[in-house]
Amino acid sequence: MLVKAHEVNAWYGPKQALHEINLPFPLQSVTALIGPSGCGKSTFVRCLNRMHEQIPGARVSGTVYIHGHDIYARSINPRYVRQYVGMVFQRPNPQPFRSIFDNVAIGPRLNGLANGKQLQELVERSLRQAALWDEVKDRLQHPASSLSGGQQQRLCIARAVANQPRVLLMDEPCSALDPIATLQVEELIRQLKEEYTVILVTHNMQQAGRVAEHTAFFLQGRVVEHGSTEDIFTRPKQKETEDYISGRFG
Repeated sequence: MLVKAHEVNAWYGPKQALHEINLPFPLQSVTALIGPSGCGKSTFVRCLNRMHEQIPGARVSGTVYIHGHDIYARSINPRYVRQYVGMVFQRPNPQPFRSIFDNVAIGPRLNGLANGKQLQELVERSLRQAALWDEVKDRLQHPASSLSGGQQQRLCIARAVANQPRVLLMDEPCSALDPIATLQVEELIRQLKEEYTVILVTHNMQQAGRVAEHTAFFLQGRVVEHGSTEDIFTRPKQKETEDYISGRFG
């Protein structure tokens, strides 16, 4: 396993949001996190790259292993965790007045990954991985705000992979997109799993069925059930899972 959460708990001030989460994430696969709003999915993914602790009053206990290393160990710099574990948010969030090129290049520049010709090659490779290169190669110096919503989300994916992570966290990456852009991002997710371990938060169960090999069902800050997507959707072991999948609540 590349990523493994062990007994992870999280709080916002005195309120506990996650309770003893234990989840493995197989290498180079897509795992979907499903469940009703407010059940802890987004909080959990933010614990996987140490973003949760940036919120005033928030804290985390437990262990998250990546390649056998505890990312919460005192010797680990959170900056390197966030480089190794990329994040794509619910709404596209490029820097709108920066150029398309600079939006992708900003991470590698800050992290010292490339410069000069190497940086140009890395930006091109990242845009190709995000299936965006052919659409923007002749306007790399145009502002990111000139792109459509779907293109901006793929630009954010290119920005994430430019840091050369091993894990990609995607927090409802299609919720603000139209159906055509959604299908483009879903196809991209299927391609990205060939190089990355993808952890996807989604409210769209059809989307989970289309792109994820594994699924975990969250409810009230706990993992009720996890396993293969096929088993979760067709042979759930827990009544709460069956009720959610069938639309009886949530």
